Order: sequence, then structure tokens, then C-alpha cells
Amino acid sequence: MGTCIPQSSKKVWICFVVLFLRSDVWGSNICTTRGVSTCKQCLAVHPSCAWCFQKNFGKGAAGFSRCDLKQNLLTAGCAAESLEFPSSRLDVRENRPLSNKASGSTSDVTQIQPQKLHITLRPDDSKTFTVKVRQVEDYPVDLYYLMDLSYSMKDDLIRLRTLGNDLASQMRHTTSNLRMGFGAFVDKPLSPYMYISPEEAVKNPCYGIQTSCLPQFGYKHVLSLTEEVSRFTDEVKKQRVSRNRDAPEGGFDAIIQAAVCKEKVGWRPGASHLLVFTTDAKTHVALDGRLAGIVQPNDGKCHVGKDNNYDMSTTLDYPSLALITEKMSENNINLIFAVTNHVVPLYQNYSELIPGTTVGTLSDDSGNVIQLILDAYAKIRSRVELELLGVPEELSLSFNATCLNGEVIPGLRSCSGLKIGDTVSFSVEARARGCPKEKRKTFRLKPVGFKDALEITVDFECDCNCQAQAELNSPDCNQGNGTYECGICLCHPGRLGPHCECAEGDYSPTEQDNCSPAPNAPVCSGRGDCICGQCICHSSDFGKVWGKLCECDDFNCLRYKGELCSGHGTCSCGFCQCDPDWKGENCNCSTRTDTCMSSLGLLCSGRGQCVCGSCECTQPGAYGSTCDKCPTCPDACTIKKECVECKHFKRGRLFEENSCARICRDEIVPVEELGFHDKNAVNCTYKDENDCVERFQYYEDASGKSILYVVKEPDCPNGPDILVVLLSVAGAILFLGLAGLLIWKLLVTIHDRREFAKFEEERSRAKWDTGHNPLYKGATSTFTNVTYRGNKE
Repeated sequence: MGTCIPQSSKKVWICFVVLFLRSDVWGSNICTTRGVSTCKQCLAVHPSCAWCFQKNFGKGAAGFSRCDLKQNLLTAGCAAESLEFPSSRLDVRENRPLSNKASGSTSDVTQIQPQKLHITLRPDDSKTFTVKVRQVEDYPVDLYYLMDLSYSMKDDLIRLRTLGNDLASQMRHTTSNLRMGFGAFVDKPLSPYMYISPEEAVKNPCYGIQTSCLPQFGYKHVLSLTEEVSRFTDEVKKQRVSRNRDAPEGGFDAIIQAAVCKEKVGWRPGASHLLVFTTDAKTHVALDGRLAGIVQPNDGKCHVGKDNNYDMSTTLDYPSLALITEKMSENNINLIFAVTNHVVPLYQNYSELIPGTTVGTLSDDSGNVIQLILDAYAKIRSRVELELLGVPEELSLSFNATCLNGEVIPGLRSCSGLKIGDTVSFSVEARARGCPKEKRKTFRLKPVGFKDALEITVDFECDCNCQAQAELNSPDCNQGNGTYECGICLCHPGRLGPHCECAEGDYSPTEQDNCSPAPNAPVCSGRGDCICGQCICHSSDFGKVWGKLCECDDFNCLRYKGELCSGHGTCSCGFCQCDPDWKGENCNCSTRTDTCMSSLGLLCSGRGQCVCGSCECTQPGAYGSTCDKCPTCPDACTIKKECVECKHFKRGRLFEENSCARICRDEIVPVEELGFHDKNAVNCTYKDENDCVERFQYYEDASGKSILYVVKEPDCPNGPDILVVLLSVAGAILFLGLAGLLIWKLLVTIHDRREFAKFEEERSRAKWDTGHNPLYKGATSTFTNVTYRGNKE
């Protein structure tokens, strides 16, 4: 709220008047405080304001206003039939139910509901409606293969000759109604894009490398969309490469011609349109044609002649990204950039500017093109994004998306992670922000790449019905000095007063009381002259001054960073009227939340709050525009673990909350064992609730696509084998018994040996004397014969 600092006594009164008037403005009745003087102005103040066009209403009363709240006017005596109080309304004009499957004629298939709406809106009023979208099963597909045939794509052409049938058979798993076509491009056949020397190089650009190839061409349509896949293969086999001089190619020329030449290509109105653009090089864009002296902008029209060649290649410049975006949307085409690794970042930037576009990394010989197309188509069918066509500037639209889990995501008009057959809804608020010259406007709201659209007609209720009964030169306006319209006189130039009774030259001091809010207060708030009891406001270099007492202007509002209403609103009688998606006293707070969405589809990555369109990170250590950077937060393995649990094993918190499809955008690839996919791939391991070891690898390719290679079978601990346990126990008992016996035997042996050694030691120490036992008698006895003298012979 601003302050008023007076510098003189006169300005003291001005400050008093301004504050007095603002105190009334800040009250609950907005209708009587905006200085309106006509019915049309009254309706523009606020949707709650009404105008009384009853003749002589409020005559003789002080301070009455024909513009007031409806109930106040009725209480003041205004008849109900004399009230101008239009109300906003919404009518559904066509509301066919959504289809489940594309069977029969595609004209009978409905993928968006409702189909037609009619809205009547008062200024600053809004109406809300719901749009449902469903991608039906088995929807027809038109696939046009647009190939770079410069010399560096020679190997890719050879490989494509063998892939036609495989591509068709794989695509028919998705749709039973497939048509395929083929086109080729090189670059504009002009110098400096082509070889012009020696002379032989014009007809044979490969002359310098001692081989033969086709003369350079811009774009040629080879095969219209057909169900005969064999024709696709045959036509591709007939193609030969050419050669251009500079590195960038003329692919954008070919994209425009393939998109707008609907009869030549054969795009069906009721089919998904896929334009597969394959190249290994950069591409020329608008203004590059000036290198060859081409200054005429690309007109976005079909210029493919009877010979199926682009015959304005040397006349029209390359198209701009804006023109490509327009033609892709106009013809409901999903563009798939299938490009080699070194140019993926460039085409990724292009895809961010062209809605409905995907980017895939093409191998050097296009060997993975089938899987690339299948992945791109699956990605296209897994996302629904609303685009707006022809929305008038005076109308603002805000969106809330309700995707698979029923969670309302404010500010989004897209849903991802969908499966074919899923239904999503969007709540759309349409608000009138002004009054266009044409009071009826029609625009379309459609999903990107769909033929189905919601047609919305808006009637801006800016005028009063009583204006149609206006009486020119009415006798009620002082004998024809004005037009009597909606209960008041609109005076002719030079006339003033409630009934145009005064001329501008008249001056009556006694009538100045009608020009002051209080006695002794400045006349007309010090910003006008009181003539004939009516304030004539002075002009101002700062802006417009108006109001019964000149109390209103469009320049005294709150500022932010030096800009009135922050540059996001208009100043009206001291208050900021904010533009769509902005709020606050000075309109400095954005109400959008899509600016806070991370690449995972989480608001502020789940680590903060979205305040005025910016993330305020609440988790310690988190930073970045969407709080996506956090060195101290759980690592990639911890984050991706929940997606593996949800998408592969169908369990976990995200699975229970039914938020897997919204949060987990990763592609899950089951594998037997983890191999080497990239040096930047991260191998992750964790234990699940069953104590099983789960292993997966997290990899993000150059296009930003996240891939999780998950080992199919976890490493789980096996349960105990009863027989093994019994045998183990018995064996253990036997072993322990034998061990006990052996130990016992060992101890006994040791003990015996010790005792024997002790015995031997003691025996060796013993000392015995030799003696005879007196009781012992020997076994022999010797007797001597005393008479025997021996044999003397």
C-alpha cells in the first residue's frame, strides 16, 4: 500500500481525498468505486456488477450510482426488468462418448470428449469445463520414411533394403491397419551446396571419389503410403545415394513437402501420422538459402511436381522451425528424428521446440531403426499433450491435469506414462480478459498428433442490451443535445450535465459541491475542473485520469522492480488487474506450476515447494531450478530402485499409490545378466523385503532417454534341505563322538606314558646289595667223597 506525503496545504487535501476514496475502494463494493459512467464500463468492472437503466432512477438522491451490486440496485428501487446483469454460461453442443477400439471407419472413432462447446463470458468472468482424452486401441497408422540419401548414408540404405518386412511385421503388433511410404532428400542442387567442378561432377557428384552416384536433388517422393509392404521393399532396393558438398543437408525442405503434400503422400485423415526422418548430419534452416542467393521465404505449400520432385528447391529458402511446427500441427503429424549419436543433442533441441517430436539414436548402419521407431511410437502413444489453436488474445486458459492416479496436477496440460486405452482428463478454466472487436471467437483445443479436437465458440458479453434502444438527439437530453442510452444522457461534444443542460463555457460556483467529496475538499480531487456540477478531468503526461471526482487513474499502482504492476497487469483506479497466470497486489507472483516440474514429473523434484512459479527447496542440500540437484540426497540407485520395484516387480510404495506411470518414465529392459552398455552406466544393487539381492543398471542415452536394465531373477537365499540337515546333525554327532573318543584315548595314552616314564626313572635310580636268602636252598647240592682219590691212571 502506498503512502501519501504532502508538500503543501493544498496537497494535504488531495492526500485526504485520495485516502478517503481508497478507503471506499478497499471496501466490499467494487462496483461503485471505479468511476464508471456507462453501462458498458459497468459490466467490465466485475462480474458481480449490474446496471440500472430505469428512467429517473435515483432522482433527488445523493451519492447514488446506476452501477452497483444487483441486490443493492433492487433495494434502491430499480425494477428487475430494468437491470442489465448478463451472466456467463456454458453449453455443451456435441458430446459423443469416447471409443474403446478403432473398429470400422475411423470417422466413427472418438478420442476426445466433448467435441463442441459454446461459452458466453462477461469481462473478467470465467467458466470451467473438463476435457477427456483416450488413445484407442488398434488405431490406424501411416508411416512415411524420409531418408537422407547423401553418400555418408550408403550403409544405412543397404541395411534398410532388408528391414522393410521386419518393420511392418513389428508395427502390426501395435496396429492391424498400417500403411508405409518412402521419400528421400539430399540438398538444394545449387552452389555452394553441390559440386559444380569439374563438369562431370554435376551429373555424377561422386566423380571425385572415382565411383558413380545419382545427381544431387532436393527432395523426391518415392512411394505413396500403401499397405503393400513388398512395394516398400522393392522401391527402397531401387534407390541409390547421391553426394553433396557441405555437411548440413536439406532435410527440412523434405519435411515440409512430405507434410503438406497430403494427396501425393496419401495421409489418411483418420490415422496416426508418423514421419520418420533419418540422417547422420545437421540440417540447413531458414536464411541459409542466402548463401546461394535465395531470398524468397518458404511458403509452406506443396511444390512436388508430376515427376515427384520438389520443383521449388532452388527458388524457396529453407523453412523455419516455426513453419515446421505449424505444419506438423496442422496436419497432425508426429515427427521422429532418427539421427546418429553426434547430432542427437542438436535434434534434441529441435524437438523441444516442435511439439509431438521424439528423438532416437540411430546406429551407424541403421541396424536399430526398427526398435527405434517402435520405441518412438510407444513414447508418442504414452503421452497426451493438449495444444491450442487460434485462441483469442482476450481469453486466458488455465489447466489442471488429472492423470492415471487421480492426482490433480495444477498448471499442466499433459500426461505421460500412459498405456493405450487409458483415459486422462483436463480441467480447463476459460477467463475473459478483455473485449475483442469481434464479439464471437472460435478456437480449437486438441491433443498433439490427434485428428480429434474440441471446438470452442466464445461470445464475449461486453455490451448491454439496452444500448440497442439508444435514442439519438433525445428530448430527454435537453431537447436533443445528447443520446439517451441505458438511462443516461451521452452528451454531444461541448455539452455537459446529467441532461446535457450546460455548455462547456458555463460556470456556476454554487454547483461545485457536486464536485467535492467533502466540504472544503479540493474540487475534482485537485485533478480537474468543475463545470456545471460535473468534473472535467485534466489530462496527464503519466496516463489517463477519470471518475466522477477524477479520483481514478491508470498510473498510481504498486510497482515491482520499477515496473507498474510488475509488467504483468494493468493499473485501474489504484489497483492492479493482473494478467492470466499472475496474482498479488503488484502482480509479481506467478500462479503457474509447470515451471516447477522436474524431468521426473515431480513438483520441485519432491524436495521443495512451488512459490510464485519458482521452487523453494526445503530438503537440506537440494538446489537448482527444480531442486533437482542434491549431492547429499539419495543417489540415483536409491531413486531408481523404487521404479524398478514398481514397473518390473509390481510392488512397492509407488505401485501401491498408483503413481508409477507418472513418476517413472524409464524404459525397463529385463536381462539375464548385466552387460556393458556405456561407460557412464551405473550398476546398482539392493536387498528387497525377502532378503533377495536385486541388480540393475541405470543408463541415460544422448537423447535423455532413461533405460533400466534389470536382471530378471533376483539372487535369493535357498531354504534348508531337511535330509542335508539330518545328515549334517548325525554326522556332527558321530564326529563329536569320535573326536571325544580320540581325545580320551589321547589323554589316557599321554597319562600312561607319563606314568611309565616315571616308573622307569624311579627304577633306574634304585641301588640293591647282592645277598642270599638264608631260607633259600638251591636246586643242586654238592657233596665231597673223602675216600675218593681220583683216577690215577
